[in-house]
This record gives sequence, structure tokens and C-alpha cells, in this order.
Amino acid sequence: MAGAAGGRPSVWDIYSSMEYGPAPEGAGPAQAWLETHGRSFGHFVAGKWWKPEGRETASDTNPATGELLATTLQGEPEDVEAAVQAATKAFEAWSRLPCHARARHLHNMARTIQKHQRLLALLESLDTGKPIGEVRDRDAPLVVRHFYHHAGWAQLMGTEMGGWKPLGVVAAVVTWNSPLLPLAWKICPALAMGNTMVLLPPPRARLSALLLAELGAQAGLPPGVLNVLTGEGALAGGLAAHPGVDAVAVAGSVEVGRSLRRATAGGGPRLSLQLGGDTLAIVFDSADLDGAAVGLSDAVSCQRGLAPGPGALLLVQEAVAGALLQRLKMRLGQLRVGDPLDKAMDGGALADEAQRGAIETYVEEARAEGAEILGPVLVVLPFRTAKEAVALGNHRPSGLAASVWTENLPLAMEVAQSLQVGTVWINGQNFFDAAAGVGGTKESGNGRDGGKEGLYEYVRPSWQSRPRPGPTELDYKTFAASYGADPPSVPGHSGVACPELEENMPRVDRTYKLYYGGAQKRPEGMASLPVLDPAGNVLAYVADGSAKDIRNAVEAAHKAAPGWGKRAAHTRAQVLYYVAENLELRREEVASRLGALTGAPPEEARREVDLGLERLFHWAACCDKSGGVMQETPLHGTTLRLCQPLGVVGVACPDEHPLLSFLSLLAPAVARGNAVVVVPSPRYPLPALDLCQIFDTSDVPGGVVNIVTGNRDHLSRTLVQHQDVQAMWYFGSPQGSQFVEWASAGNLKRTWVSHGAPRRWEDPAQGAGEEFLYQATQCKNIWIPMGEIFAN
Repeated sequence: MAGAAGGRPSVWDIYSSMEYGPAPEGAGPAQAWLETHGRSFGHFVAGKWWKPEGRETASDTNPATGELLATTLQGEPEDVEAAVQAATKAFEAWSRLPCHARARHLHNMARTIQKHQRLLALLESLDTGKPIGEVRDRDAPLVVRHFYHHAGWAQLMGTEMGGWKPLGVVAAVVTWNSPLLPLAWKICPALAMGNTMVLLPPPRARLSALLLAELGAQAGLPPGVLNVLTGEGALAGGLAAHPGVDAVAVAGSVEVGRSLRRATAGGGPRLSLQLGGDTLAIVFDSADLDGAAVGLSDAVSCQRGLAPGPGALLLVQEAVAGALLQRLKMRLGQLRVGDPLDKAMDGGALADEAQRGAIETYVEEARAEGAEILGPVLVVLPFRTAKEAVALGNHRPSGLAASVWTENLPLAMEVAQSLQVGTVWINGQNFFDAAAGVGGTKESGNGRDGGKEGLYEYVRPSWQSRPRPGPTELDYKTFAASYGADPPSVPGHSGVACPELEENMPRVDRTYKLYYGGAQKRPEGMASLPVLDPAGNVLAYVADGSAKDIRNAVEAAHKAAPGWGKRAAHTRAQVLYYVAENLELRREEVASRLGALTGAPPEEARREVDLGLERLFHWAACCDKSGGVMQETPLHGTTLRLCQPLGVVGVACPDEHPLLSFLSLLAPAVARGNAVVVVPSPRYPLPALDLCQIFDTSDVPGGVVNIVTGNRDHLSRTLVQHQDVQAMWYFGSPQGSQFVEWASAGNLKRTWVSHGAPRRWEDPAQGAGEEFLYQATQCKNIWIPMGEIFAN
């Protein structure tokens, strides 16, 4: 750059070259804060700094310069115990505070963070290598926004979340290299709903979590409500599996999610997973290519290795692929990478040299194999039609977020609704707000943070106590793996029913088969199981289903799910009403069989049928009233929250109230557009099988409802391990619940298990509450910006 007097460029020089000059941000406030602590930090437990004796330390360095910022402790199991005890003690008082009092605390914390927002941004940039402009202009203001927003939810909990209560102690494990915003995602809703927390920040970026805890104490947060431990990844497993932890909220990699899913299996804590993954961008030939190039290049510059960011996979329509790539290359070539504290930089530093080496290795492998990777890399694939783009986008194990670029709004909305992701941005990228939840699907996890949908991660129904079965020693390789483990029926054995005689003529034997794909099927194993009445007499034989039968049923459900999910909600409601009508016609017959099977008095059996009819009406009524809402975000445009079906749901039913529990589980899943594979009560399977004829005559499409009888645990084993099953509901033994949670780590499907605890299915709060609606749907937020008429 040409210099003027004194070596400084003149105004003319600047306008002639259009080059950026340095715009450094002074690190003084962050360095001063570090110095006040002697650049040496302990844990933050029970409202104060704590340095237990004999702990090793780790160096926290600036990834851009290698400068030592501070040392932090490497926590031990004893530290976990102390932090959990502090959070448990604080929970008693915090959870009982009036909603308004908790709202004031969160409001005060928002104010305090706002006063020190520059310090927080500087510390995050120094500690992570993230550009100061991105942290200062987006992350730090969003942290403040989350505390303000959730102060409002704390105020409204008594009315808006009246049927729910806090979980208890929440352990938040964050392993992303840019932890500031994920920390706020976890802290705000958990505290607003009356929980207390123990945070474990990432090993490479611990300082912002420690500052948040100190600011919380400064704002008057009661001791023990917010605790921070520091340590390596091994500490996460011990914290998550601690019996005093009631919920685990994770923001990290898929590997971390799988590890913690297995570590917590059978212990009873709620697990919320937000696991990132590669994010998708789809550019159609009707897009504003210049706008797309700007948005995508900015997204790529946000990619920093372990911290998942959008724009990793680009699908571009063939007709404009060349033009878009030309614009992208020009734009990417002009991005400035350098000192993260320079406000003119687009990209900062990776976490460390090891991460840089790993990404370079991945790039070389990707060039050789065509793989997708994480990191500041854009993978580009062409497509021809919109249907092909959706298929390519959905044919990935992850489902974090996507951007859709087109000036054709109907096309944009159809693609947005069809993509299997948690967030879709239309003609934009990286829109976030506290009023709209973030989170993914499939291997990107199932948790949501932000919006009302994020509150459900941190509450349980008011009637429910935390299940504490305690994990047992379970051989996961052999548990329920054997087919035909039940003793086979022996023809002619005492107690086996013979065909009744009627006017010297035997009644025709009724054979109960499996039901899938809209038809009755004989079991692949060609074996049957006896069903006994209370006196031990055989009432009937049912098919002894096998793993092959489950796979057949899942295939039928997988074919039916897309069409059923796209049916109009009114149509689904009419089908459920029709099922109820036909069940009403057979009320006495079904009640009589139910009484003979369970020994229930006639009045009690008829009441169970009537309650089943009421459940069908309830969920039919909910079909067209639970599809979603418009979110109140600051976006100049519209943010829509859709409640979409999960896909294929496996359901293992309990023995209690065999007809009512079957309908209570099946109806909400079907009402919200899912296809189901149901394992009915192994002890009382006949009520479910008696409904097959009703489904056939009630316009239920083939494959939407599939029923496989047999050993509950054996059949559930195949269901939970199946890659085309998106969720597994299990209401059986503690051991079966533990196996389902452990095995779900395979494709990180959603689980809902009973841990062996019974329900009062006749109680609407326990058998038809909002919990069922939450379990039957997944939320997707679609961001639609405006600006044709008004700029803001």
C-alpha cells in the first residue's frame, strides 16, 4: 500500500487499493482478568473457587500464537462427587423458588453478562482462536439473548409448563472447540426450569465456562446452582454415570454421544444429545448465485474442525454449478485468515496443530475417496432434479441443518419440509435465536436447545419420579439374543385347550398370525406360543415372532411411513375416528375376551375398552392441532416451527392394561404421522391381535400399523438395532430398558423406556399426556427471511 507522510496511507491510497488495514482488538480486559486469578484456575463449585490438593494441571494456550493463557485443573472422580453434592443440595431450594424469583435471577445474570460482554468475547477468541468479530457480533449477544429469553420462561413456567417439573441435577458436557454459545444453550433452559447444573467444558477451551460461573455468582446466583469442573474426556463418563445426576446434556461429536449413551444406559438419567455433523447446502438454478456464494463462503470460514459448522456439503444444480463454483472460488480466495483478534479477519485459528494435521489428512483422503469431512472444507456434488437433491441430502447419517437457495418459495418450502434435519435456512445461513430451538436428527442427536421445544429436555411430567433402577451387569452380546427361549407348547399337554363342540360339531380353530404390511402373515419360524388364562388354561396360540419377522415388519413400515406422514392431518384424524367407531361396534366382544384373558370383572373390562375408545378420540382430535407454530425471533421474516413425524417407531408394550396401553402408545405415534412396529404384551397379546380386523376395515393403510407377537426382549433387541427404525419405545423390565438404551447408540435413535416402573394407564396424565406428543414428534425450524419491500 502506497504510503503518505509518516508512513500512513492517505485516503486516496485506501480508496485506490481497497485493501484492508489492520483492525486489532485490544486483549487488555481478558489479560487483566487472567492476571487477577494468577493465571491459575481451579474448579468453580458451590459458588466459589476450589483447588483440591494433588491435582494435575493442564495448559490453556492461545491456538493462534501458542501463548500460555492459564493453567486449569485436571479433575478427579472425587471432584465430580463434590460438584454433584453441591448441585444436589442447591436443587432443594432452587427448585422450590417461586417462578418469579428464578426469573429475576436469570434476568440479573443476563444484565451482568451484558456488562462484561466485551471481556467474554475477548476471552473466547483468545481461548479458541475464533475471530473476534464473530464472537463479539454473534456469539456473545446471543448468550445475553438466551438469558433474557429464558428469564421469561422461568416466569411463565407455572402456566406454560404446568404439567411438568424439573429433573434435578443436570450434567452438561460440551466438547466443541467454541463452547460459549453451546454453554448458554444448556445453562439457560435447565436453570429456568428449576434444575441445577454441573458443567464440563471442552479440554481445549475451558476459560469462558469458568468466567460464566464467576459472573453468575457475581449476579447473585445461589451457591451450587451453577458449578464448573475442568478435566479431560474421561471425566465426562464418570460425571454422566453418577447416580446423583438426573440428566445429561451433551454438545459434542458423534463418538462422544455414543460413549455417553452407553455409559448412562440403565441408570435412569435423561440424555439430550446435540452432536453436530456436516451441514447441507442446496443451491437451485433459480437461486441468487451471488448471494449464495457470499453465504456459503462465510459458512465455510466458520468451520473449525471439531466445532460443527454449516456448509460442509454443497449440492448444486448442474445448470449453474460452473457459475456458482466460479463465484465461490473468487469469494473464498478473498477471505482473510489471520490474527483472531483482528476485527477484519474472516477466519481465525484451528484448535491446535494436531487438528490442522488431521484436517489435512482428511482432505487428502477425501480427494482419493470422495468422502465428506468436517473442517473448513466445502465438498461439492451436482444434482439434476429437486427430488434427487432431497434424496442425496437425506442419504447421510447426520442431520444437523441445511440451507436452501432459490427464489422459488414453494420449491424452497417443499424441500425444507422434506429434508431430515433440525434447522433449515432459506436464502441465508447461520440464523440463530433463543426463541427457536437448535438440534438435529439421526446421528446429529435428538436434543433441542432454545424455544419452548428446548424446555422439554429439562423437565419430566409432574406425576413422575426419577427412575433409579441402577445399571446391572448385562451381557449385551447375549441378552435376549436367543430365539425360541420360551418352552415350546406340547400338543396334548394338560391344560391345552381343545376345539369346543357345538351341536356335535367342532368350532373352526382360529389361528392368530402376525400382522404387517396390511395383511396377516405366518411367522418365519413356523412356531407358536400358548396364551393362558388366569387359571392356566390355554385360550389360544399366537405366532412366535423372530428377528426375520421384525425385519419384514420394519420394511413394510419403512415403505408406508413417507406417504402416511404426508397425509393431511384431517385425513389421519378420520382414520383414527373410524378405528374408534369399529371398535365400538365390537365393544362387548372385545371386553368379553379381555375379561377371559386377564380375569378382570366384566365392568372393569368394559371400562378398559371405553378408555381405549377415549384415547383414540383424544389423539384423533390432536391430529390437526399440533403441527407447529410461528416462532417470535428477531428475524425480519418468518421462523416456522414444524412438529414432524419421526418415521418408523418401534413399540414394546407392557402387560398392564393390555388393550389400553396398546392403544395409548399406538395412537399418538400414528396420529403424528409415524408408522409403527408394535410388540404387544407377551402375556396378553390377544387384544392387540383382535384389532387387526378393525384396522383392515378402518382405512388404515397397509404398513402403518404392524404387530409382531413373541418374546418382548428378543423382538425389541432386533427393533432397537435396526438402522431403519428412528425411535424405540420400550415398556418392560429394567434389564430390557438398559439394553434398549445401550443398543440405541448404534444409530443414536431416540428412546423412551420405562426402566420397569409401572404407569397408571387409566390416568389421562400418565396415559395420554403431553409427554406422548413430545415423544412422537421432532421439531424443525425453518427460517424464511424477507426484504423485498423493507430492509428491516
